[in-house]
Amino acid sequence: MKKIVFITGTRADYGKLKTLIRVVEATPGYEPYIYVTGMHMLKRYGYTAQEVLKDGYFNIYMNINQHVGDHMEVALANTVKGVSHYIHEIDPDLIVVHGDRLEALAGSIVGAFTNTLVAHVEGGELSGTIDDSIRHSISKMSHVHFVCNDEAFDRLHRMGESRENIYVIGSPDYDVMFNSKLPVIDDVLNYYEIPFKEYGIVLFHPVTTEAQHFSEYSRMLVEAVNRSGKNFIAVYPNNDEGSEYIIKAYEEFNSDKVKVFPSLSFERFIVLLKNCSLMVGNSSAGIREAPCYGIPTINIGDRQNKRFKHKSILDVDYETDSLLLAIQKHWGLDYSDCRVNQFGSGDSAEKFISCLNEGSIWKTSIQKVAFDD
Repeated sequence: MKKIVFITGTRADYGKLKTLIRVVEATPGYEPYIYVTGMHMLKRYGYTAQEVLKDGYFNIYMNINQHVGDHMEVALANTVKGVSHYIHEIDPDLIVVHGDRLEALAGSIVGAFTNTLVAHVEGGELSGTIDDSIRHSISKMSHVHFVCNDEAFDRLHRMGESRENIYVIGSPDYDVMFNSKLPVIDDVLNYYEIPFKEYGIVLFHPVTTEAQHFSEYSRMLVEAVNRSGKNFIAVYPNNDEGSEYIIKAYEEFNSDKVKVFPSLSFERFIVLLKNCSLMVGNSSAGIREAPCYGIPTINIGDRQNKRFKHKSILDVDYETDSLLLAIQKHWGLDYSDCRVNQFGSGDSAEKFISCLNEGSIWKTSIQKVAFDD
């Protein structure tokens, strides 16, 4: 029985890891363990650990690695310590981490120093901020890579990763996005007591290298949304440096027109996204997921400036007037005739478990070397 530890720190990475956890759980010969930490454990952000608990996994371990206001490097140090204790106790065959968050970096560091095989999901991508440095660092500490597309494959190989250790499986969240068993929109609106059927979504995160400016950036966003007169659903940002400015600014939303949530479950968020009139902010959801549904995106600032570009995505600055004009012009535009999918075909979990079952992954050398060919 092979033990596989999945490390999740946010609502976003859990939404992408969930299908992989499920397929491992359903396949004989494997036993999944879920290490829950990060934003999941903070009541300020909705205590999303309960979403993991509701899914009924047998092996769940929860660890508080930070408190609201802790600096990111402190949270990283705490996470390394916590994951280290857990890995020494469980002695897994594989650690699976996702993306570019500090919890994933901690998992890859612990794996490298304990000679434990580490698999990185969705490495090899570009966004344009410090996330790139973190993501690439995770990749360099990992032994196996499950990437979304050939572009990510090529980038990792240029970084010195062996072709034999890179597997293209697509983005696991597409498994959820194109699942016929997603809830219907009316049920989601009723569940969250959302009183309007026509709405936009605001999902705005801090950029840590510009954290000192986000009080003003957030104020301008809130002013533009209020002046638009449109209905919106706003979700709290991640907890990077600068998030407090955004949350404080959200208190000034027109409460009759904007409903604010600390967090939403991934499945319900996807349904809301699929049925919205506009996505506003700087989340990767506006770049990766919204174009698949033909939803227009207003992408603010530089946080995603190296991401995929599409005609449904409008890049704007932080100024109130620019944002307001963009909201007015792009509200409800229909891009369904040019939907695009650059990140898989909804069968990532199947490809993931096939890679595990094929067997060569378990022969991957723990001793990493750089490959030039």
